[in-house]
Amino acid sequence: MGTDGGLLLVLNTGSSSLKFEVFAAEGRALRRVVGGAVRDIGRTRSSFECGDRREELDGVADVCDAARRALAHLFDDGGAGLPAAKLAATGHRVVHGGDRFVAPVRITLSAFDALKSLAPLAPLHNPAALAVMEVVGERFPDLPIVAVFDTAFFHALPETARCYAIPGEWADAHAIRRYGFHGIAHQHLAEVLGAKRAGPRAVTLHLGQGCSAAALLDGRPVDTSMGFTPLEGLVMGTRSGDLDAGVILHLARQGYGWKTLEDGLNHRSGLLGLSGVSDDVRDLLAREAQGHAGARLALDAFCMRIRKYVGAYAAVLGGLDAIAFGGGIGENSAEIRERVLRPLAWLGVALDQTANARCTGTEARISAEGSRVKVYVVPVDEEPIIARAMLDVLAAG
Repeated sequence: MGTDGGLLLVLNTGSSSLKFEVFAAEGRALRRVVGGAVRDIGRTRSSFECGDRREELDGVADVCDAARRALAHLFDDGGAGLPAAKLAATGHRVVHGGDRFVAPVRITLSAFDALKSLAPLAPLHNPAALAVMEVVGERFPDLPIVAVFDTAFFHALPETARCYAIPGEWADAHAIRRYGFHGIAHQHLAEVLGAKRAGPRAVTLHLGQGCSAAALLDGRPVDTSMGFTPLEGLVMGTRSGDLDAGVILHLARQGYGWKTLEDGLNHRSGLLGLSGVSDDVRDLLAREAQGHAGARLALDAFCMRIRKYVGAYAAVLGGLDAIAFGGGIGENSAEIRERVLRPLAWLGVALDQTANARCTGTEARISAEGSRVKVYVVPVDEEPIIARAMLDVLAAG
């Protein structure tokens, strides 16, 4: 299928946001046309931004509502006014591809049904991404839809990092392995570090509502914090992160049903569970300053878990040359970055406090000149990676 001169719409569905970006395809080159986001979906107050437009909303109920608003703004009169006839395809970030989807694919009915079957493995993300695809299908029924998978970047993890120490027949029968997530974001961080020649041994940190760490050797992942589902690893907004499986067995014996457990681990744990009041780092920092003990506990545990993974990955890699922060928290919270990094002086991390304080949502080196480990803040830019993958899929027919 030819896309030269056409428009590619990328829709990146998160757990509480929908980012969108339109590119013009000019051969293999991509030119950004316009982009924006709907943020704080499902909260009392939401926001919409696109180009120069900024708007506070009374509340966007769900990602379907967000997608309809985005499409209306992009392609209807009174908004961006883009020509719908020039739209060649839409591309979608899908969190979990399972063991079947290890590369970007064009969505067919059978592929859509297969992705629906993976929804229990990423309940905060896969159903939302599929719902956005359905909204696009309602508006543009004949438009090609391409899915790009967060798990693909980690598909070739070494066996020692990929396999759980469980009976082999369980793993084989149910495709149980460590898949890894946020792969598109970690791929972008890896590419930026590579361009900066930051060194072969790196840890990338994607810190947002969901959080993950990856150990990279020469730009390729050798380990990552998330596993079979996006629940494993770091403390997150409402997800537990690492947890003794015996806790689940114990609660099940006490009569807790699987739906209750799933809801608790995905929606009521993490920063929210520890603090008892909020899953938002900005709110927790403000409450901590007012003396809230739960907020302090949540933030201290959050930062400690990140340091724990950085130290572990330094051991896996045989040393450390670079750290990169991405994601909403990683890019915007100087306070969290300092609390993570300052105790890592033993590892060779020397923070430039002034550079760190000045860095909000922009790319910058925040380590001091003499630091043995270079530290960067890198705004994650997943949309061009998704758009390039769309070109490959469409070119293949």
